[in-house]
Amino acid sequence: MLDPTILQNNSVSDGTVDVLGLVFHVDIFITAVAAVFALATLPRAFARLSRGAEWGCGHILRSARLDYRPSRRPPPPQSPPTPAEKLTSMSPEEPHATSSAGHDGVTSEESHTCVSHTNLIRSPSTGKSAAKLLPPHVRAWSSVLPQVGNLLRYRLDSGFSVGQALVLGLYSAILIYPVFLKSDPFADPLRTGFVAMSQIPLVYMLGTKNNLLGMLLAIGYEKARNLLNYIHRHAGMMLILLSNVHAIGYIYEWALQGTLSVNLKMPQRMWALVALAALDILYLFSTPFWRRKTYNLFFGSHVICFIIFLPTVYAHQPGVLNYVLAAAAAYGLDHILRLLKTRVFHGRIRPIPDLSMTRIEIPELNAGWRPGQHVRIRVLSSAMGWIGWAEVHPFTIASVAKTPEGLVLMCKNAGGWTRKLYEMAKVAGYGCEDGGMSRSVLMMVEGPYGGPGHSVFASYSTAVFITGGSGVTFALSALQDLVRLDIEGASRVKIIELVWCVQDPSSLTPLLPQFTGLLQQSIYTPVHISVHYTRAADTLPSKASLPPGITLTAGRPRIGKVLDAVIQRTMSYGSGVEGAKDVTGVIVGVCGPVGLGDEVAQVVSSVDASRRWAVGGIEIHEE
Repeated sequence: MLDPTILQNNSVSDGTVDVLGLVFHVDIFITAVAAVFALATLPRAFARLSRGAEWGCGHILRSARLDYRPSRRPPPPQSPPTPAEKLTSMSPEEPHATSSAGHDGVTSEESHTCVSHTNLIRSPSTGKSAAKLLPPHVRAWSSVLPQVGNLLRYRLDSGFSVGQALVLGLYSAILIYPVFLKSDPFADPLRTGFVAMSQIPLVYMLGTKNNLLGMLLAIGYEKARNLLNYIHRHAGMMLILLSNVHAIGYIYEWALQGTLSVNLKMPQRMWALVALAALDILYLFSTPFWRRKTYNLFFGSHVICFIIFLPTVYAHQPGVLNYVLAAAAAYGLDHILRLLKTRVFHGRIRPIPDLSMTRIEIPELNAGWRPGQHVRIRVLSSAMGWIGWAEVHPFTIASVAKTPEGLVLMCKNAGGWTRKLYEMAKVAGYGCEDGGMSRSVLMMVEGPYGGPGHSVFASYSTAVFITGGSGVTFALSALQDLVRLDIEGASRVKIIELVWCVQDPSSLTPLLPQFTGLLQQSIYTPVHISVHYTRAADTLPSKASLPPGITLTAGRPRIGKVLDAVIQRTMSYGSGVEGAKDVTGVIVGVCGPVGLGDEVAQVVSSVDASRRWAVGGIEIHEE
């Protein structure tokens, strides 16, 4: 517990080292390391932002005027449709078409899901050449140095890679150095207090949803396997550990001197105990047990303890004012940006029983996000319970921007809050103008967050999406966006593959109209969708009812075989010297259970180096 009389002239010495100068240079070094990582992302950032359309995407949700024109890209020659194709392409006005879409064609009551609007394609309004429309592609460092990428991608534990371990190890070494430099932390508790103090801004910044480091690295806060999340947890652990060592050292010293009660009665020491208690309570409710059992308690304790800690630390030692102000600035900036990112709209909710999901549609919000991003929503309804109306939950956006359906979310019934939302959605006709199976509710939408960062899916030659369960929502928006850009002539993708692993084959039924719409619109770059189910079922969708391009298979997908086939097809496009120039790599997007991401990472790392080079590299985006 720092002595309030030791800070003089911005210089503190423990007899051998200027402690304030030491921890300041430690922070400078950590900033320099972060700057190196940020500089490595600049080439891809410049490539993505060189297109004006990217500047308005991925930051603020908004409403945009929809201006649709027929595509100016000539359709490819097509063979006469088969009877099965005719059946799947019937319009709602044709016999036996059971859709009851409204005047805007947004919904299908039979499937309780959305009919694809990728037929409403916007074409370029200028006469630019096709080459200028194609997005620039810059290979990631993991493709340039595949051996290093494979090593760093190797999983030490479920969802924890060698690369993450090295970063955390480097951070730990940086903090251990000032703690032990000409000092014994158990005999000299002053040093550990200053080192802990120096990390307060970093812990607070990484704990926010909108932070400068994440913006520079194009990495969102939200992923459980995300590097920034791991650093935040680890930095918090180091802050708590060093603070406790600092406090115990002084308490032990005062106990030996017989002055413990006298020192603890001093106001500065009392505030120190309050700050220490806030840290320890925060750690207790951050353990996996509490996070799994009562997430609201974990979140609430985080907010309360975060707020209590800063003023009590300042009351204990006014000399840490600069660090407290830096942490408060990061926390305040985050909340200001969250307020600017928040919109309040009425949304339509409807149940999807086959998927045990609730579908949310907000047509008024139709622009401002990128494929793969998510939003946080709060449903302002008393039907959510006494506390449920105040809870905020994240969901991946399942639609593409600038379509009549607007923002679409698919909320899996997986807990107390989502169960209440699902039950509320089953109350049919309430507040629904068209009298269908939907309900209108007021909700707050905050975002967008996350997404592919500086990766542009349309800049690769091949896009493969491997999803599990509700993770298909990530692929839905990405597929719709790729099909739209392909028709506009603004995509390099030549192969699109979706692998969806579900437990029950009936999960395919509610999404079949949307999948069919995507297949019908993918006239230049074919889309192939393979659904794999792992649980035996009494009834299966008839193969005759599945349009060409969709397969339904029992058992888990053989990811290695899928990726091998995709690589072979990609290599066929790049045969010859001229063809090889047009091959820009394979992007593998994965969203689902942690084990699925680990399996995909292992399969990608096992690809032969020569084949990896032949396709221009293979990159992974884990959502």
